[in-house]
Amino acid sequence: MAQNFHVGERVWWNSEAGRVGGTIIAVHTQDFPVNGYTHHASAQDPQYEIRSLKTDHIAFHKGAALTRE
Repeated sequence: MAQNFHVGERVWWNSEAGRVGGTIIAVHTQDFPVNGYTHHASAQDPQYEIRSLKTDHIAFHKGAALTRE
């Protein structure tokens, strides 16, 4: 089962460029659009909006892809 995370937590995930860290800035519990693509989320399986620590890029991930710092 995926962990639950909260706004303000620092998390890490693996990308094709290596390990990336960021801070959660929003938790989405309903489907939401980003740049013409619908990200799927629910209260049981939320998506986390994360700002990269190095580049300020915004990423979206489910809890299963994240680990706490």
